[in-house]
Amino acid sequence: MTATASAVTAAFGQASADHRAALIGYLPAGFPTVPGAIEAARSVAAAGADIIEVGLPYSDPLMDGPVIAEAVHRALTSGTRVADVLGTVEAVAAAGIPVLVMTYWNPVEKYGVRAFARDLARAGGSGLITPDLTPEEAGPWLEASDSCGLDRVFLAAPSSTDARVATIAGTCRGFVYAASLMGITGTRDAVSGDASALVKRIRQHTDLPVAVGLGVSNGAQAAQVAAFADGVIVGSAFVRRLLEAADGDPGTSGDAGMGAVRDLAAELSAGVRRAVHP
Repeated sequence: MTATASAVTAAFGQASADHRAALIGYLPAGFPTVPGAIEAARSVAAAGADIIEVGLPYSDPLMDGPVIAEAVHRALTSGTRVADVLGTVEAVAAAGIPVLVMTYWNPVEKYGVRAFARDLARAGGSGLITPDLTPEEAGPWLEASDSCGLDRVFLAAPSSTDARVATIAGTCRGFVYAASLMGITGTRDAVSGDASALVKRIRQHTDLPVAVGLGVSNGAQAAQVAAFADGVIVGSAFVRRLLEAADGDPGTSGDAGMGAVRDLAAELSAGVRRAVHP
């Protein structure tokens, strides 16, 4: 199957036509509940996010900081499984929202690479972001994503050599994920100064959009990143809002959580729109 332009590609195209960066929101499936995660994703999109990343909860989240790790732990403890992740993708995509799954590789390999690609495509998902999968080890996924017309997003880091950046950029489809700093996920007081340089390096090797993740937590930071990147990825800040609401109302994020993520999405959306985008 020849890959056609995905909903994610279309979202980046629309953002570019609007002379702004795309806003990408990450939320783990199953937190605060499976229906709650779906509602949160739809709320974030309704308030201005262009693309949603649905996190697949995994028991050994190497890149996740304490906020996302806690939410993932609660999702797993409540019984969230891969079927719930695919159901979340289907429900969010059915609302007309472009969806990618962010996942470590082990759950996909255990599920079966071809089967996962098939079921993700059937659910309306656009592709995968795989933070711990290297292009050299991605042969089965490259074949499966080609056969199902799915995007594949790999991560480049500030420490990546130019040759490494070229390999990563050449393997991606949809966009390239630029990790703005070394280390785990989480909000930061300031955006890493390495981010802009990394985006420039990636652009030397591809015409794909480049989105920056790790550390953005407010509208001012979103505007800062949107001035040099094609996309702004926000995860921990959204999850923190849901955690705070869930801790105030055990077992659910309730209306407070949905209102909190909507407010944050609106602030971030305004940020990417006020930036002077290249």
